[in-house]
Amino acid sequence: MATTYLTQGLHRARSLYPGRLATVFGDRRRSYGELVERVARLAGGLQQLGVRPGDRVGVLAMNSDRYLELYYAIWWAGGVINPLNIRWSPREIAYSLDDCQTQVVVVDETFAPMADALAERSQALRTVIYAGDGEPRGGMFSHEQLIAENAPAADAMRSNEDLAGIFYTGGTTGFPKGVMLSHANLWACASTATETIAPPGSVALHAAPMFHLADGMFLLAATLRGCTQVIVTGFEPVAVATAISREQVSVVLLVPTMIQMLVDHPQLDAQAMRSLRRIVYGASPINEALLERAMQRLPEVDFVQAYGLTEMSPLISILGPEQHNAAGLANGRLRSAGQPCACVEVRIAGADGCELPRGSVGEITARGPGVMQGYWGKPEQTAAALRNGWLHTGDGAYMDEDGFIFVVDRVKDMIVSGGENVYSAEVENAIAQHPAVAACAVIGVPDARWGESVHAVIVCRPERTAPTAEELRLHCRDLIAGYKCPRSLEVRDTLPLSGTGKVLKTVLREPYWKEQKRHVG
Repeated sequence: MATTYLTQGLHRARSLYPGRLATVFGDRRRSYGELVERVARLAGGLQQLGVRPGDRVGVLAMNSDRYLELYYAIWWAGGVINPLNIRWSPREIAYSLDDCQTQVVVVDETFAPMADALAERSQALRTVIYAGDGEPRGGMFSHEQLIAENAPAADAMRSNEDLAGIFYTGGTTGFPKGVMLSHANLWACASTATETIAPPGSVALHAAPMFHLADGMFLLAATLRGCTQVIVTGFEPVAVATAISREQVSVVLLVPTMIQMLVDHPQLDAQAMRSLRRIVYGASPINEALLERAMQRLPEVDFVQAYGLTEMSPLISILGPEQHNAAGLANGRLRSAGQPCACVEVRIAGADGCELPRGSVGEITARGPGVMQGYWGKPEQTAAALRNGWLHTGDGAYMDEDGFIFVVDRVKDMIVSGGENVYSAEVENAIAQHPAVAACAVIGVPDARWGESVHAVIVCRPERTAPTAEELRLHCRDLIAGYKCPRSLEVRDTLPLSGTGKVLKTVLREPYWKEQKRHVG
């Protein structure tokens, strides 16, 4: 078996192009030679603090060049990274620390004030490292001092089935689950994605949250390609557009809500962003109207959709630039999630787990080298998700004769109204084509007659007047069947989003279902 280790990209960079620009964060610029030196010294510092092979190290921070260094330094030291969700409460974060016995946590200036609350709630937490600007608070170790005061450590060379990361997912409907991914899992995904996601010579921008595995995969692919990696603290349309223009960024990873905020921003100057050649998007469905709008506003940009989930490290399928055009729109392929990646096998399965005929809606199941090792400490949930070698995703979809996957809904988000299945993604796609709608979400709400009825939540474009419920229903009737059209409407200034930019439908549903005996996830 070939040895696969996630620090390989750094070793290659140090050998082939140590002087190439590796990271840009504000005014800080470091070459690959400098990056590898800092990673090795930081790994030595982690070992001095007691981190041993297999130990978990948590990172609670906004995006920065130091976050990138921590990914690699933890692996170089032999540790396992636990990237912590920046949107979680101290209680949720403490749960994840105790769940996988994370004794060391790194915080930046944004989250340093939370350290005391975490120490009070977590039984596992022993050591806090400060990776922000300025002096650390009392009792914390300094990221920069660990680098300055320790000699470069030898790479621990953890590889193959050794655990590389625990990525927590969920938490809105119960306790979060720690997805265990090995070096081999992540390597298979990153090496498969490099050509599509990080073409040679790219300048890659990290604007999506770095704690999320989608950006982690982007980071790995960009390093393997020797790309310059530009990092902004978090997504903000003007800051992203400015970084693209100033640093001549050529590829960026965004989620659909970020694309919407970018292309609908009144100050968007496509000419100033003319270096941009590719937008990779994923993490949640994108509606066709938004995608068309983005393609029109950024006509020189190739779009690539990456579909997957954390449990697949995270890629399942890719829809490439060759489908993001008029032909893809005409033949319907633009609505798909693409075809399975080279190292992934996909089946659409029925309730019995057997493969369904092409065109039938069922659950996406997948297998390949990216399939997780399991959920940390949760054998029953692992067994439910991994059956006979196949990962059951919880996503409903059908596959056409050419292997293109059309995701229709999360299985738990499907609305059953009067005995008919209504897929929220289909309704959202219709609503989004209304000229006043900037963003939308569709949920099922209790209905005494039909069981559930279709409820739309919309955010309007700034220059438009919100449609009435009847106007929206009439608009949708031209595009979808009557029983699928929204029966009620709610207009909001914003939609509730997770730390990764996904719409939190559980938050939207909660007021409607909290008094009901039957609850929808």
